[in-house]
Amino acid sequence: MTDAARLIDYYAKRAHEYERIYEKPERQNDLEILRNLFRKALAGRNVLEIACGTGYWTQGVAQTANSITATDINEEVLQIARSKTYGCKIRFQKADAVDLIPSSQENFTAGSAAAWWSHLRKPQIRGFLGRFHQLFPPGSLLVFMDNKFVPGSNTPISRTDDEGNTYQVRRLQDGSGHEILKNFPNEGEIRAMVGNSAAEISWTELTYYWLLAYKLK
Repeated sequence: MTDAARLIDYYAKRAHEYERIYEKPERQNDLEILRNLFRKALAGRNVLEIACGTGYWTQGVAQTANSITATDINEEVLQIARSKTYGCKIRFQKADAVDLIPSSQENFTAGSAAAWWSHLRKPQIRGFLGRFHQLFPPGSLLVFMDNKFVPGSNTPISRTDDEGNTYQVRRLQDGSGHEILKNFPNEGEIRAMVGNSAAEISWTELTYYWLLAYKLK
């Protein structure tokens, strides 16, 4: 099974446990800061959110966004996301984040992804960003958020492959173990991947998370 297939299978099985990761007491201050940053950055915009999961971050963005198209590859998490109440016009769509097709009918002015960057293999990131950028006109805002590795709060890294990708073995309530790709890039690596396509880059580094926002040239 490929890394991508293992990831899809894991998150489908984790659907009803998905948001427990956001209940960790030590992370609450960071999460409140991130929710405020997302709401402020995406206010008034037409947002394309990828890997939306159960809609945890979608709900916060919906308080200030004009509209949201939220996508995920797993119907299991989308069913939970659709059951929630949102504060703006919203549409959910089953779609693969690495294979989204540009459409002239869409008028997105922003894109967002929470806890997605870390699930991309390192050689895959530039290609993903190139395709993702094609979905938006110049001047659009892109916002990415993800984890930092903090011993004692994160699941330990189980191995590192020849490309430098790191992996964790996650346990679900049923006792099953799932090895998933989970990278923890630093600011320099992330800025290098974005490259010359970005302007007005903003970097926020907290104890447990980081957030990157930039406008497309």
